[in-house]
Amino acid sequence: MADLGYDGKVAVITGAGGGLGRSHALELARRGALVVVNDLGGSVDGEGGSHTAAQQVVDEIKAAGGDAVPNYDSVATPEGGAAIVQTALDAFGRVDVVINNAGILRDASFKNMDAEKLEPVIDVHLKGAFYVTQAAWNHMREQNYGRIVNTSSAAGIFGNFGQTNYGAAKAGLVGFTRVLAVEGAKNNIKANAIAPVAKTRMTEELLGPMADKMAPEYITPVVAWLAHEDVPVTGEVYSCGGGHVARIFTAVTPGWTGKDGLSVEDVRDHFEEIRAEDGYIVPANLTEEMMKSLQALGG
Repeated sequence: MADLGYDGKVAVITGAGGGLGRSHALELARRGALVVVNDLGGSVDGEGGSHTAAQQVVDEIKAAGGDAVPNYDSVATPEGGAAIVQTALDAFGRVDVVINNAGILRDASFKNMDAEKLEPVIDVHLKGAFYVTQAAWNHMREQNYGRIVNTSSAAGIFGNFGQTNYGAAKAGLVGFTRVLAVEGAKNNIKANAIAPVAKTRMTEELLGPMADKMAPEYITPVVAWLAHEDVPVTGEVYSCGGGHVARIFTAVTPGWTGKDGLSVEDVRDHFEEIRAEDGYIVPANLTEEMMKSLQALGG
């Protein structure tokens, strides 16, 4: 089969000055995409800023024969999100792909979590994806085409100690992705998410001896496929790391139905049936889940 290309497609990639974002930018550019390399250039915890990181990636892309422009705005405000997308419009006239990758860490156990650790993490991860995508949304609708890839995390989907702020933001991105998939369907806008494990400046210490086997380049092929015009799915989440890729999904079990109402004792007495995992379904949206519940009630 022919290699996948992105000729003429314009991709906005946030947090692309290093790590995962840099890897995504280099690969898409190598395959013909026109890339906006966004990076505030701050520290891992979101402090400070510099133009160096984004400009270096742009220079790498151009040296390899590709085309890219830098952007240094923060994703964490509506104005920043609009400016990032406007950079794409000014340079290339359109926006086809948004890869929401920007992120920061401010870890602490829940008992030590405070507003200074919570709010910036929510602002960058969750609101940042919202603001950048919203700025691109109407352009995608008008051209009847768009691909959005959000960067979630197993910390949000499955939980991880010391990351209530990060986990809440990353779980929020799954819900964000699902709704975008529903709303974008009629305009050929597909939204998917990844839950990556990769060696970056945010994770290097956490991965320990496994770090060298978890290069960002193992994540990029998954992102590139989800950002491609041929991708067949929307609203899905993929775990990836070290060359392993797997689908993560939310399912609904058959459960148990009280035919004559429901009491606390009913829930207690049938709790194992309610929790049993056999016979589950994977709803594509709220309507499908609701239909399952109504069927169980005889509706």
